[in-house]
Amino acid sequence: MSITARRRPADHGWFTSSRSNNGNQCVEVRFEGDAVQIRDSKFRRNPMNRGLDEPIITVPASVWTTFLDCLLAQRPHPSLTTQHAADGATTLRHGSTALHFTPAEWDAFVAGVRDDEFACV
Repeated sequence: MSITARRRPADHGWFTSSRSNNGNQCVEVRFEGDAVQIRDSKFRRNPMNRGLDEPIITVPASVWTTFLDCLLAQRPHPSLTTQHAADGATTLRHGSTALHFTPAEWDAFVAGVRDDEFACV
């Protein structure tokens, strides 16, 4: 499977699901060569985070593609894991890096995955 991004809507390469809240709080993804980067847009808007390194998960495109397949099939992925809290929040973890998403953010992301917005082709 090729790793060329199907979608590159922003100048800087970061994009969100078309179902997200106007990009204000969401899962953001960027295709960077043979890698896929994931971050949480609300991290940058929190004044408490100024001066901190922004957590970004970086995985090979092949891992990302498998993760999307697992997500749609509601199966766990071995290295890009999700943990769902009782309140509906989701933590996406790879190694020691964790990103925390609200229920609305994660639902918008999953809807975008279903619409094939995050696929590598």
